[in-house]
Amino acid sequence: MIKNICCIGAGYVGGPTMAVIAQKCPHIKVTVVDLNEKRIAAWNDKDVNNIPIYEPGLSNVVAEARGRNLFFSTEVDKAIDEADMIFISVNTPTKTYGVGKGMAADLKYIELCARQIARVAKTDKIVVEKSTLPVRTASAIKEILEHTGNGVQFQILSNPEFLAEGTAIEDLFAPDRVLIGGDTSAEGQKAIETLVAIYANWVPRDKILTTNVWSSELSKLTANAFLAQRVSSINALSELCEKTGADVNEVARAIGMDSRIGSKFLKSSVGFGGSCFQKDILNLVYIAKSYGLNEVADYWEQVIIMNDHQKRRFAKNIIKTLYNTVSGKKIAFLGWAFKKDTNDTRESAAIYVADDLLSEQATVAVYDPKVGEEQIQFDLNYLETRSESDNKAGVQVVDNAYEACKEAHAIAILTEWDEFKTYDWQKIYDNMLKPAFVFDGRNILDKKELEKIGFIYQGIGAR
Repeated sequence: MIKNICCIGAGYVGGPTMAVIAQKCPHIKVTVVDLNEKRIAAWNDKDVNNIPIYEPGLSNVVAEARGRNLFFSTEVDKAIDEADMIFISVNTPTKTYGVGKGMAADLKYIELCARQIARVAKTDKIVVEKSTLPVRTASAIKEILEHTGNGVQFQILSNPEFLAEGTAIEDLFAPDRVLIGGDTSAEGQKAIETLVAIYANWVPRDKILTTNVWSSELSKLTANAFLAQRVSSINALSELCEKTGADVNEVARAIGMDSRIGSKFLKSSVGFGGSCFQKDILNLVYIAKSYGLNEVADYWEQVIIMNDHQKRRFAKNIIKTLYNTVSGKKIAFLGWAFKKDTNDTRESAAIYVADDLLSEQATVAVYDPKVGEEQIQFDLNYLETRSESDNKAGVQVVDNAYEACKEAHAIAILTEWDEFKTYDWQKIYDNMLKPAFVFDGRNILDKKELEKIGFIYQGIGAR
């Protein structure tokens, strides 16, 4: 029976997942560890509204369990030593160097975790992959643990997350499925059932799927690839709709009523973002190429190519509409997070649209309800397109949409925050330079109502 769980990594996956496990399993001590002292301090902030991740419902879960059986710490070795089960939930970014650069997952943090577990562990452990990983990573972890350990027995499980940011707590409370992969040996099956028993405290047994470890690892990559493929497919059609006079929203509604297709992930946009879709597809492409499956790799790589095209196309449309120049013009950005109800900005379309406009010497004014100036500047500086001082000079971050839009030539909606629908758009229009444009990259506003006010509306895939 599991009494102590350790999770290495206090990010967007580890933090919420462990908080829910702790809430649902008060008999288990759950310790989330991270070397980032600032992040751990934020998780331990007396005001739970100041925790480092914004996710609806998360602060309430943390408030209930923290200090009872949920703890956040920088004492990694201590937590590993005490744990019966260790979740690895660290970052696995795309490699920026060496073999596989730009495609393969960088597993250095996973390896460091494995070596630290091997060094510290003195008793048998179940190690659970929670990070999104390439197929057969479990075998690498097992090899490290078995050859550099202290004679301790380890069982490696794959338990990929299928959370959607913005609804992560809902997804954890009532998941479509929980997937657990492990070794087919008797010991491996016993380890699987141990993790199944934890989730069974609140998840119906028929929604807990068990597989071999390789199928579990590949299922995660495949799920994200299929979802991203749908986004790129509807975005590809949005460009055709613009040329032909069709309305992509009407097309999506028509095909979405086909029970074989369904309506989810058929909303055209400026492109998908987040930490998983692009990284996982690139990983899938790399795996396919490594096995000589070039046609398979080319197929999935096109999903990324289409997504990048959509972001650049959106920026080009702004420039073209504003008389082929945005030099010296103020463009208001409403939204910077990659989707609503999260403060996660990784691979957000807003970053790349802003980058293109700044390269054309525009001034960008940004308002996002949950993302501040430090993160916005970090995102732009990470691209290394221009100097930090130039980014600082070109981007103004404000604390409300009305200020962002004041005396702007155009508004670009980059995140579908619900609050944008509630604004006094007449007031916004009256304080803008004329003609005033709205580039609705998320198609969340009413075109006809905006045009009544006087806006020139530019939605994706609709004319």
